[in-house]
Amino acid sequence: MFLTVAACEWRMAKSKSKYVLVRMKSAAETGYGFNVRRLRLQEKLVLLRYDPIAKQRVLFTEKKKIRSM
Repeated sequence: MFLTVAACEWRMAKSKSKYVLVRMKSAAETGYGFNVRRLRLQEKLVLLRYDPIAKQRVLFTEKKKIRSM
């Protein structure tokens, strides 16, 4: 009985993942987007990448977190 009670009291905390998968959307409002992995503690991403719909390099901003990795 004592071992069961002691095991319930000493719960291990879950570790947080190091990375997050986020959705990047084009600032040109073409609807084009892609997913990228970034560090959890890093600030929100803003990248300059090629948008195939606009056929030029545009800013991509982080819109939402998809999941932890």
